[in-house]
Amino acid sequence: MTSSTHISVKDIGVHFTLGRRLIGKPPVLRAVDGVSLDIPKGCFFGLVGESGSGKTTLGRAMLKAVPITTGHIKYDDGDVQYDIATIGKDELKDYRSRAQLIFQDPYAALSPRMTVRDIIAEPLEVMGITKTREETDNRVREIAAKCRLNLEHLRRFPHAFSGGQRQRISIARALVCEPKFIVADESVAALDVSIQADILNLLKQLQQDMDITFLFISHDLSVVAHTCDHVAVMYLGRLVETAPTRSLFNAPRHPYTKALLSAIPSLDPDDAGRAQRLSGEIPSPANPPDGCRFHTRCPHAREKCKIDVPKWRQMADEHFVSCHYAEELAEASEPVPAG
Repeated sequence: MTSSTHISVKDIGVHFTLGRRLIGKPPVLRAVDGVSLDIPKGCFFGLVGESGSGKTTLGRAMLKAVPITTGHIKYDDGDVQYDIATIGKDELKDYRSRAQLIFQDPYAALSPRMTVRDIIAEPLEVMGITKTREETDNRVREIAAKCRLNLEHLRRFPHAFSGGQRQRISIARALVCEPKFIVADESVAALDVSIQADILNLLKQLQQDMDITFLFISHDLSVVAHTCDHVAVMYLGRLVETAPTRSLFNAPRHPYTKALLSAIPSLDPDDAGRAQRLSGEIPSPANPPDGCRFHTRCPHAREKCKIDVPKWRQMADEHFVSCHYAEELAEASEPVPAG
């Protein structure tokens, strides 16, 4: 881990046992299987992939919200360092104030029985960060203002608000304890396009004002293109490519990344029909294919892809890929333009 790295993930695995068997071992679902990545301090880091690729599980593992089976996750905040995989109870309480989650669904994430003030104040009270009600109220009002919530909103209940306003309440709750690392799990997916832009602009502004590192999980690559500094692409529990955003969108090296980018909607009529269709469905993480896990759907797959796991290697500055034939495919195709 370098001095500028905020979160360092090394060979992390999150496995779940499926049911029971009278004879033999029960099947294991490998939601995350040997993932390594570094998230620089102050970065807006994107994590993309299809549903079922393991994005949410990886994000929750970084928060110690799911059991970690193998590997290590190092958190470095200058004066404080933790290995999240082996963190103790007392350290975990402190880490909870430093790392928070913004949920996807703003309607399900808020208790209908609590006022907005109580919802935002709850982390402060549970963690014992503030000692008096006056101190709590001051912190709540301060973060509410940063999240563009009016003071009269604090007395109301969640049912009185629209989806965008509810998401701002969720953001305020996540930020009230002044964390330095935020996992935003599809945090704009349930919102209208115009509201999405407002929430994304708010997150970017808060990142700059509060010096926060974001892991932004999304399936919408057009959102990622305009928001994130760095992007990692995940498929069936493993990373297949990671690069700075401009490099990834201008020169994708993995066939899966190219297929995802080609599917971004475009207003240019000349782009009609350019989307690369992926055959079949993503395989089950309980029974992943041998070799390259993408070979069952890859139009360029060869016999080697079915047997050997491709090595993780550097293709360009900060651009890494896991594909046997990345160099050959790069020479044979033109860069895919961002949508």
